[in-house]
Amino acid sequence: MDNKKNFTVGMTTFGAIFFIFGFATTFIITMTAPVKAVFGLSEFEAQLLSSAFFITYPIMSIPTGKLINKIGYKWTVILGLILMGIGSIAFVPAAKGAMLSLFYLATFILATGVVFLQVAANPYVTALGPESSASSRLNLTQALNSVATMVAPWLIGIAIFKGLNLPALATEAQEKAYGLEVAERIPVPFIIMALIVIAVAIVLFTIKLPSIESLKKEGEKKSIWKYPHVLLGAFGIFAYVGAEVGNAGLLVNYLRTSNELINAEMASTYAAIYWGGAMVGRFFGSIMFSDMKNGAKKWGYIAAILVLAFVSGSFVTDWNWNIGLIFTGCAFVNFLFMQIGRGKAARSLAIFALVAAALGLITTFTSGQIAIWTVVSIGLFNSIMFPNIFSLAVRSLDSEEMAPASGLINALILGGAIIPPIMGRIADTAGYSWAFIVPAICYLYIFFYAVKGHAIRKA
Repeated sequence: MDNKKNFTVGMTTFGAIFFIFGFATTFIITMTAPVKAVFGLSEFEAQLLSSAFFITYPIMSIPTGKLINKIGYKWTVILGLILMGIGSIAFVPAAKGAMLSLFYLATFILATGVVFLQVAANPYVTALGPESSASSRLNLTQALNSVATMVAPWLIGIAIFKGLNLPALATEAQEKAYGLEVAERIPVPFIIMALIVIAVAIVLFTIKLPSIESLKKEGEKKSIWKYPHVLLGAFGIFAYVGAEVGNAGLLVNYLRTSNELINAEMASTYAAIYWGGAMVGRFFGSIMFSDMKNGAKKWGYIAAILVLAFVSGSFVTDWNWNIGLIFTGCAFVNFLFMQIGRGKAARSLAIFALVAAALGLITTFTSGQIAIWTVVSIGLFNSIMFPNIFSLAVRSLDSEEMAPASGLINALILGGAIIPPIMGRIADTAGYSWAFIVPAICYLYIFFYAVKGHAIRKA
């Protein structure tokens, strides 16, 4: 009975952890719009907030692995939650005192906590129960992560932008007043986040969970640099994360400035739909890449996912049923493209990358409702990219090669620090629409990897 109780509490706690770091990641990405308003920044300068977040991956991933060996998974997760709490609290004086450098520092601290959670949480969840059901537990926690990525932009729209409106051709006085009001609203969601992560850390400290021993092997370490498909796959992750974060980071200001009928609050809800697309696509992918056979059960799940798309798309837009219906239509098109992939990783990745590239280019060369829905729909086609690139990159590796390959791939999440500022610079100089050419190029590289790159093996 005690074991069952510990398992239930453990899954609930770690489900909250996956939700928390998914929420925190997307929250910071979407915060580039409020930060731009508060400090009167260029788009390039605003996107450096994403850089401050994602630069932690190459810096902290390896040290986190070593830390786990010294203090264990549980204490690493607790420390990560505490760092997230400290980082969240640091945003309060940063906003009150309009200190941009403190904003970047707070972001780095919070992101370090997120890296701690990501490196430690997956194996910990695996150890919470029988090995035979480990995959289902990880899928559940990943689903909670995806839900969080949709909730975060919606909450920013409600907590920070609700009731505010800045004309596209605002005067300097209007921009200053708008920035001051945004700054006043920023601390509250971060204070709430700090209280939640500290509470979860306390709960985790008090419960008894399985102990995981780190595996230490002596002898010569195997090199993965001789495998082209691993290296090309790592750059695929660089391109994917950079494109996904870059699209999301510019989305609010792009929609707000390109359509006079859309204010920052409404633009934030479209950002929520963008991330919601990744959630819906991942649910579709969990079915299409499984062994589930065609039948009533499978089609029942698919129908349930389409209902989820309709409800979530309507909910984040204050129950706008028309938008919910359009989002559901886009989700169904995504499902149809997934059928063409036939459940094969490389084939599906190639199709999704090509469609995402096309959507980015259409966004660049169109406007109005077409451009809104092409850029938002990219989220649906981002959905399966990370796991498919990862699985192709580590294919055929033995157990000793898997760890260094995974380390390299995770380090190149660095793309989230590099691509958004590039897009921001283009937005500043040539306009927001032209910035979406950059992620389109990233998706074309992923298409190359899916078609050719993953098959380039050691000679």
